[in-house]
Amino acid sequence: MTKKEYAFYPGCSSQLKASAANYMTSVNSMCKTLDVKLTEIPDWNCCSASIAYAGGGELERLVMNARNFTLAQDHLPGQDIVATCAACWLNARESKEKLDGSAQLLADTNEALKMAGLNYKGSAPVRHMVEVMIEDFGYDELKKPVVKSLEGIKFAGYVGCQTNRPFGIAGESFENPMYLDKLVETVGGEALTSYDQKVTCCGGALAFSEPEKSQKQIRDIVESAYDHGAEMIVTPCPLCQANVEVYQSEINRKQGTKLNMPVLYYSQLMTVAYGGSVKEAGLDGHLIQPKRLQEIASKK
Repeated sequence: MTKKEYAFYPGCSSQLKASAANYMTSVNSMCKTLDVKLTEIPDWNCCSASIAYAGGGELERLVMNARNFTLAQDHLPGQDIVATCAACWLNARESKEKLDGSAQLLADTNEALKMAGLNYKGSAPVRHMVEVMIEDFGYDELKKPVVKSLEGIKFAGYVGCQTNRPFGIAGESFENPMYLDKLVETVGGEALTSYDQKVTCCGGALAFSEPEKSQKQIRDIVESAYDHGAEMIVTPCPLCQANVEVYQSEINRKQGTKLNMPVLYYSQLMTVAYGGSVKEAGLDGHLIQPKRLQEIASKK
């Protein structure tokens, strides 16, 4: 494979010891196998997905994202910007579309950036890592490095809402996207294509303000996975992963259920299939242990 290089935006959740640090571990392992070089955007800042909507304001949100775009533009010219976090990707891509589509917003944003000696000129595309895997490699190419098949494990592909709406993955249905199912099949797993909660919101935005509503969403997501015969859920979103995994125990305590469904990232499946260890796949960072996947990863 020819080395591919990208300007990488890790976002707050993927930093060392952050909530999705194991996601980043598996992405790094996966990229090493695929000969992908991710160069972190220097001095990047939060994308404002959590704070700007709450009261920071529209211009402030655009400026925070434009600062990241400009740093990539100036330090990593010609490289597409890639994010692993669905919320970061959605917020950044929306901001870029607004800036590129409005001369007034662009002027106002650059007026603010001028204080930092920066000027946004309309940089490279903002892409999710899943887009890179599918569009720049393709399923056939992604299958070539597989040395440990995940045959026999049934996965429910939980896309969530942020990588699906409003932009989505090129060529995919908004109601029934199939890319996670295809990635599962690429590494030898069994994709439960009829899983009916794949684009249901996990209720992440309501986890603290209206936990009953959020936990109702999570229970539906997990119980549907059980009903379809899944052993594990796989997702591309750090917020979905954390929400659906972490709150199962609380739902059990409150509602008398016995939910215990592992929730993993697509990159963890790929890392294990590519011969990665438990540590290299970040499988040691889960509250609900994916034991069957750990067993495969531990085999020599």
